[in-house]
Parts: sequence; structure tokens; C-alpha cells
Amino acid sequence: MIHGTHNAIEDERNKDVLISINGELFHRSEAKISVFDSGYLVGDGVWEAFRVHNGQMVFIDEHLNRLWQSAKVIGINLPFSKAELVEQIQRILDVNNMKDYIHVRVMLTRGIKKTPSQDPRLTISGPNVVIIAEHKQASSDTKNTGVSLFTSTFRRGSPDYLDPRLNCHSKLHEVQALMQALEAGADEALMLDPHGFVATCNATNFFMVKGDEIWTSTGAYCMNGITRAKVIELCARNGIVCHQKNFSLFDVYGADEAFVTGSFGGLTPVTKIDGKLIGTDIPGKMTAKLSALYQELVVQQSN
Repeated sequence: MIHGTHNAIEDERNKDVLISINGELFHRSEAKISVFDSGYLVGDGVWEAFRVHNGQMVFIDEHLNRLWQSAKVIGINLPFSKAELVEQIQRILDVNNMKDYIHVRVMLTRGIKKTPSQDPRLTISGPNVVIIAEHKQASSDTKNTGVSLFTSTFRRGSPDYLDPRLNCHSKLHEVQALMQALEAGADEALMLDPHGFVATCNATNFFMVKGDEIWTSTGAYCMNGITRAKVIELCARNGIVCHQKNFSLFDVYGADEAFVTGSFGGLTPVTKIDGKLIGTDIPGKMTAKLSALYQELVVQQSN
């Protein structure tokens, strides 16, 4: 099994799941989209991924708000409402008999192009919407052993040329950062902002523990993660000091604990950064406390 924050327990049921493409259902082996799709040609699209627990789409309102904002930012006019998209998602969950430990990815592209080109005026169809739902339960092995990070030389972009909050199909920048980390023997990449401060990871958001305080980046150069926001809210509710601030690798290397957050894995402990050990327990005391609080929140959302 590949080690990282997206480790999932193998589930044979995924071999026969049905996938929704513009409302039509296809067996996963038959689910295809045109080579003239804008997402394939130039990465012109946005997406969201979220969990389903106990039959409920967890934090779905926040995910839909982010999807609609992203679509508006890149000029894709959605010909359906949020409620209609939720109906499509529920349909694919029902037809696959999915209730718990489900991961859903919704991908939205500008549509089919007349010819390979960046020009959006050459789009000859409406937006393409693909919904993939799979049986995915996070592996406990990752929670028990943690992940290692390597600081990539690829920096997070400035908001004036590709805002990091835009969850777009073009993820090559993050892939390059991850490749560096893998080649260095780590599990995932830690990424700095243009000023050299710690920003985020290639696919998750970064937090560290200093004494009784939580530190995370300002948020200016990282994905506006739903799980990240929930952890910050949980800190406020439970009297835990959480600073959103600039800090450098000097601070990170001296952290008492560190963890990353994401919709799939929740909170995942970080054990090593650039070869330097972080903390002694896996997970650390504060990481375990926040992880438990987050799981309680997910259960509340699922009832």
C-alpha cells in the first residue's frame, strides 16, 4: 500500500461502482469523457471531494459553496442549482448502495472544445459534470504511524496569478512538489510561500503544536480547506489558542507536534520533516485531542 494521507483500505466493491457523467450512469470500466474536454486539454475545471458517513454528506454546504465560488472565479456558468447537484450525488450513492465510509469527488469542466485550444469561446457544449463515489475507509495504519514531509523547492503561488484557494484541475505544481518529496524518501511535500514562510502541503493543510498553542499559516497561500477551517473553529470552541501567522522552518523543526488536515484523512500526525523527528508520541497529545473533537463533529453532522 502507498503510504500517505490518502491511504484507504482496499474494497472489492469499488470494481463495480457506477459513475455519473452529466447525469448518465456508467460502469467504472466504461466511464469515459472526450479527449476534447476542456479539463483534459488545458486543465480548465474545478472540483470538490467530501466524505459520506451514516448516509449524510459531511460538510456538504461548505463544499458546495467553495465549488460555486471556484466556478464563478473561472467564469463557468452552472446550469443547475446546488440542490439539483445534491440530487445527482444522492442518486449515485443510492444506485451504488453507499451509506458509510464513502468518498465522493465532483469534477466540473468548462465543456467540450471544437478544437484543442485555451480559448473558452471554442467550447461547444455546456459544462461536463463527473461524479465518482467510492467505498473508502481511511487506513488506521497512517494514523498509527504518521507521515513524513519534505520541504519542496516548488513554492505556493501568489494569489495574483493562480490563487491557491482555487481548487482547479491543474495540479501539476503540487504534483511536482510531491515528486520531489517522494524522491527524497518522504510521504508528502511541505510547501513554502513566495516569502519563505511555511504555507501548506501538496494536498493537505499543515498545523504544528508549540507548547499549548496551535500554529498554522495565515491562509493567504494555501487551499481554504474545509477540515482546516473546522479545526480552527474547534480550537476556538474549546479554549485552545490557534495562531494563523507567518512562521518559518526554524519554528517547524522545533515543534512539539505536527499534523496535516484533509477531508479524507481528517487529522494525520506528522512524525518527521526534512529528516528531523517531530515529537515523541504518535499521535501527540494535542493532535489526538483535536482529532477526537473533529470525529465528534463529523458524527454530529452525520446524525
